Amino acid sequence: MNPKQPQVTVIMPAYNVDWCVRRAVECLLNQSLRDFELLIVDDGSTDRTGQMLDSMAERDYRISVYHLVHVGAAEARNYALDHARGRYVYFAEADDWAEPTMLEDMVQLAEDSLLDLVMSGYYIDALFGDAGEHVTEVRCRPDALYPTQQEFRAAAWQMFDQNLFYSLWNKLFLRSRIEDLGLRFDDSPSVTFPFVLSYIKDVERVGNVEHPYYHYVCGHVSSEAMRWRKGLYEMREQEHEWMLDLYRHWGLIGDAASSEMINRRYIDRLVGCIENVCSPQCTLSRRERVAQIKKMIGSDRAQLAVETVRPRAPITRTMLVPIKARNAFLAYQEGRLIALARRHNPKVFVALVVDR
Repeated sequence: MNPKQPQVTVIMPAYNVDWCVRRAVECLLNQSLRDFELLIVDDGSTDRTGQMLDSMAERDYRISVYHLVHVGAAEARNYALDHARGRYVYFAEADDWAEPTMLEDMVQLAEDSLLDLVMSGYYIDALFGDAGEHVTEVRCRPDALYPTQQEFRAAAWQMFDQNLFYSLWNKLFLRSRIEDLGLRFDDSPSVTFPFVLSYIKDVERVGNVEHPYYHYVCGHVSSEAMRWRKGLYEMREQEHEWMLDLYRHWGLIGDAASSEMINRRYIDRLVGCIENVCSPQCTLSRRERVAQIKKMIGSDRAQLAVETVRPRAPITRTMLVPIKARNAFLAYQEGRLIALARRHNPKVFVALVVDR
């Protein structure tokens, strides 16, 4: 192992990904920035993932592979954090890939401006069909520096709008700050969101790079539609509480732009919860589905949010009518159409959910 402290520790959990992990690792090894360590945690894989990682580690001293029993991505990342040595930390996924100047550009900005956090744009590659077809969406904000808390907090709603805060893999974290805050991942169904919220809560200096470097491959759009996520509504309610707590802490709960973003985000995710109840895999009867939708759209929180939002996605605009009217049966029928579009015409579905 190289005794010198690397500039960056890249952390990657891996579980049964022998079909794609080589691409994920090689795109990191080919980064223009060479001074990093790559800590990969084989999370109890039962396929060839572990052997492939060991083979790659033998050929590059920057790779360290840890083999654990299956503990989940949260504990895998925590294990790697306990072994990290870099000045900065970057989290990658084993089924995605990154462009070659990503680490260099992000580190350069962090060093030049003494930043606690650097974010960048990213691609969403949504797969569909049997021929490798995909739709690519870009999420980004213009280049910007926020040297003070006040400037960052005032602009944060725009970054939430582009979904720049929810994931790990478009961010370069300062490792000393992670350790000072005692941050680690838990088993929350929201996966990485609590970690990011805790990191940005009192962050001082932030930079944003407009250029998208990371390709998030979000699986097969139509197959994802077939999954029913039990407890999704409760998870979204918890996430909304976290958002409200953050903006209360920032003293911006009454800010018009921030409040509109929070409420629009809530309604967008409420529509997703309605679609989830309409999934073919949902075990509830039709009567039970309509009753659950009635509970969701009839809440004071939903009715307050729907009065203030300016929806951008076509699906959300369509759903406003039954939500405002508290018409659960109409919402159920529209939810079924959304689920149908996702299953049978993913290209149309993606066009309907993208913000305009």
